[in-house]
Amino acid sequence: MTDTVSGKLAGKKAIVTGASSGIGKEVALMLLQAGAQVSLVSRNPDCILGDLPANSNAKGYAIDLGDISQVAAKMQAIVTDMGGVDILINNAGMAYIGEIIDMPLDEWQKLFALNLTSVFQCLQATLPTMRSQKSGTIINVASVAGKQGFPNWGAYCASKFALLGLTQAIAAEEQPHGIKIMSICPGSVDTPLWDTLGDKVPPSFNRSAMLRPATVAESIMTLVNLPADAVINDFVLMPNAGTF
Repeated sequence: MTDTVSGKLAGKKAIVTGASSGIGKEVALMLLQAGAQVSLVSRNPDCILGDLPANSNAKGYAIDLGDISQVAAKMQAIVTDMGGVDILINNAGMAYIGEIIDMPLDEWQKLFALNLTSVFQCLQATLPTMRSQKSGTIINVASVAGKQGFPNWGAYCASKFALLGLTQAIAAEEQPHGIKIMSICPGSVDTPLWDTLGDKVPPSFNRSAMLRPATVAESIMTLVNLPADAVINDFVLMPNAGTF
């Protein structure tokens, strides 16, 4: 494990979305190990809180980020509860497999609400505090599907392409305020997301050859721990097995 030395982020206040499993859970654990105070945002934060000691510097917030009518207010309440925010990891997301021609409109809207609009609202909820302190680090977890279109993944690709565009634009807007906003684009990662897709997952997908969530989390920590004068605009991380 790299860049997670105990105490390295002591005093820092972090928010992780999608924190109950996969990449979000791993990066939350690493932030805690590094000494940060961590707010765990998930529909079921107890999935990770149950694995932590009672005196852990973590607090769970049960929020459905797909319900975009209430995301901004609830995220602002978290910032108030923490007494500020230094790090935001926008990790929550969902996928859909199927041809665009057959995709129901409500499925399209649900995917974009979580993968893109909730990120927009999380940004709006945290950036005022970061601007006031003239510092902050935000990592948006995108995907290699934000750089390359894949058949049957059109909606997911579109949401991740859009997320990268949002990241690039807002990074330029916030750079004069001392805020670093970066993206990471992992290739296929063996997370519980695949379990939600059922028999739509091609049998050729070898999950054991995919990236491990902890590997991606370590890369996110690398971004978080960059020196103050350095930024990695876009971090592409692929499994050795290549693109699935």
